[in-house]
Order: sequence, then C-alpha cells, then structure tokens
Amino acid sequence: MIIFDIIFSLVFLYVTGTTLYLVILTVAAYLFKKKAGDSEPGLKVAVVIPAHNEALQIEATIRSILDSRYPGDRYDIFVIADNCEDNTAELAERAGAKAIERTDPVNRGKGQALDWFFRTQEKRYGDFDAVAIIDADTFPDPGFLSEISASLSQPGVAVVQGFYGVSNPKDNWRTALSAAALNVFHHVRPAGRNRINGSAGLKGNGMAFRTGILKKYGWPAYSIVEDIEFSMLLLKDDILVYYNPDAIVYGEMATERKQAETQRKRWEGGRFQIFKKYAPSLLGLWLSRRRIRYLDAFMELVTPPLSLLVMGQVLVLALSAFFYPVLTGFGWVFFPAIVFYVFSGQILKKAPLYVWGCLLAAPLFILWKVPVYLKIIKKQDKDTWERTKRQAEMKRKDR
Repeated sequence: MIIFDIIFSLVFLYVTGTTLYLVILTVAAYLFKKKAGDSEPGLKVAVVIPAHNEALQIEATIRSILDSRYPGDRYDIFVIADNCEDNTAELAERAGAKAIERTDPVNRGKGQALDWFFRTQEKRYGDFDAVAIIDADTFPDPGFLSEISASLSQPGVAVVQGFYGVSNPKDNWRTALSAAALNVFHHVRPAGRNRINGSAGLKGNGMAFRTGILKKYGWPAYSIVEDIEFSMLLLKDDILVYYNPDAIVYGEMATERKQAETQRKRWEGGRFQIFKKYAPSLLGLWLSRRRIRYLDAFMELVTPPLSLLVMGQVLVLALSAFFYPVLTGFGWVFFPAIVFYVFSGQILKKAPLYVWGCLLAAPLFILWKVPVYLKIIKKQDKDTWERTKRQAEMKRKDR
C-alpha cells in the first residue's frame, strides 16, 4: 500500500503541476502583447521553402507569397528541392522562385536540408536582413512578411514565430479539431510563455530569423521535431523566440485517419525524444541560474499532449474517489481548468462556429489517440523526412 501511495502521489503531483502550468499560460495569454513596430521600408527577407516531392503544391505556395502586401524588391523566394523524384525544382522556378537542388540519399530530412542550405549557400541569402522559413504546402497571410519585419526590427528580437494555423478546418471534424488544437498550442502556449518571459518556441512553419543567427548556427537540429530541438539549443544560449500572432501562415491538416496517425506518431514520438534529451539539462539550468525561461521550457517538455493529460486527470479522479476521498473535490477542478484552456484558444483566435461545434467530438479524438500512443511506445520512428500525403494526392489517387 505504501508503494501505491507513493505512485499515486507522484501521478497526482504531475497531473496537478502540468494542469496548473497550462492555466498560468492561459491567463498570461490574455495579457500578451506582441513585440512589433514600424520597420519602413521593411527588412530584406529571404523566404526559404524546404521541399521534398512537392510538385502538386509548390506553385500555389509561391503564388501566395508573391501576393504578399510587401514590396517586391524587399524579398526573394528560395526553394530547397531536397532529394526530389518529381519536378518540384522546375515548377518552383516557373512560379518565380529560385530553386536549389540537393541530392543526398544518406542524410535525408528537413533539418539536414536546411542545415546544408545555410552552411553552403550563404552567397544566396547572406546579404538579406532576415530569413523566413515556411513549408511547401503553406499559404502565408498577405501581411506575414510585414509582421515578421516589424518584429525582427525590434531591439533584442532575433527569432520570431508566427501563428501556424489550419488552411482546411471545415473539411471534416478531424481538421476542425486540429484547428482547435492549434488555436491552443500555437497561440495560447507561445503567447503565455512569452508573457512570463519564456521562449515561445519554434513550430516548424512560419518562423523567421535575423540572418546572423543562421550564419552562426546553420540548422543544427536533425530530429523528427527539429524545430523544438533548435528552440532548446537557442534557449541554452539565452536567445528567445518571440511570438507574433499576426504573422500568420496556414498549413493543410490530415483529413483521414491514416494521414493523421502518421502525423501524430511523428510529432508526439519526436517530442518524447526531445524530452529525454533536454529536460534534465533544462532543469539543471533552472536550479543553477533561477531564470523562469528554463523552468518554463522544462514544463513545456514535461507537459503531456492534452489527450494524455485528460486521461491522467480521469485516472486521478477515479483513484481519488475509491482510495482518497478527501482529494476528490480537488480533482474535479481539473476539468474546468482544461475547458478554460481549450476554450480560451478558440476565443482568442475567434474560431468559427463549425470548429466550436466539432469540439463535441473531442472524446472520440482522445479514444482514437490511445492506440497511437501505444504504437509510439512500442516502436520509435526513424528520423527521416516522412511526408504526410496531401489532400490533392488523396483525391488524385481516388480518381
């Protein structure tokens, strides 16, 4: 019974601590103000697009960048056609970008492609003030480059993360829930973290850097979640990522179960790898330096995906009811806290009614993720650039 008490106490403290962390970030998100100001005539920006077999999407992405409300002489578009087996490079050139082809079947991956570009192609991007990175299936808001420039023009701001939202939220309940999740994970979390003087973290899409950062570091992160890994490396050097919610990019989310499962296994399995690699050192930095940014980064890594956290809350509440009745009332506080967290994301990002309605399907989404987590535990994915099939590809296959 003593062992059971110890295990329950640890689980209770973990669930309570991570839930409280999310509540603190949610409150802080309501108080957040972006760092941005006048940047006329605007920084010179190199827009870099890593692409692997993106012939179906690359032209539309480039056209959306060219539609930006930003002076055409203040930016150029570079497409890294990495290990492509289609005509991505040709289509990128035709659409108005400068394509750079890379062939390296051994060192495959988004991180490897970016690192190669920043370490070997400085003559292409070195004279720009800033570098923005977006995915090849992304549609930036017309004001994206202006907002990036406005933030990077502020003193002390060297890295910026924009809001990465969903381009197809109304396709079905799955994409609507993805939109709801990103409203929380890509807005509430980074806004709240910045407000408490932490780093917003990189999200892999819609991010921008002062060029000197990439000249110095390259892209030194090769894991499945290279964006999170690079965030950790920057933080260790006391370089914060600042969030600008008005620098918006939209990416396509999976519409079918198999697509979604591939994405989830990659994202959440990769986060677990980063947790093992960086959580101990972040805790050590906080204990030695006592700076909130390190504790925040540690809590960000140890906080589980929302589905797992809710499962943990249910487990704690059930065990409390049977074995520790005095804690039952306290356990019921978990659920209003999570509702406050999730609903705040929709309120702050002004989610459409369709997304609000699809939140009713959240319990099914949580149940669906249980076998996904079991697969992650059973077998970790390799660090390779595994593309999720786009909707256009699925439609073509069905014809």
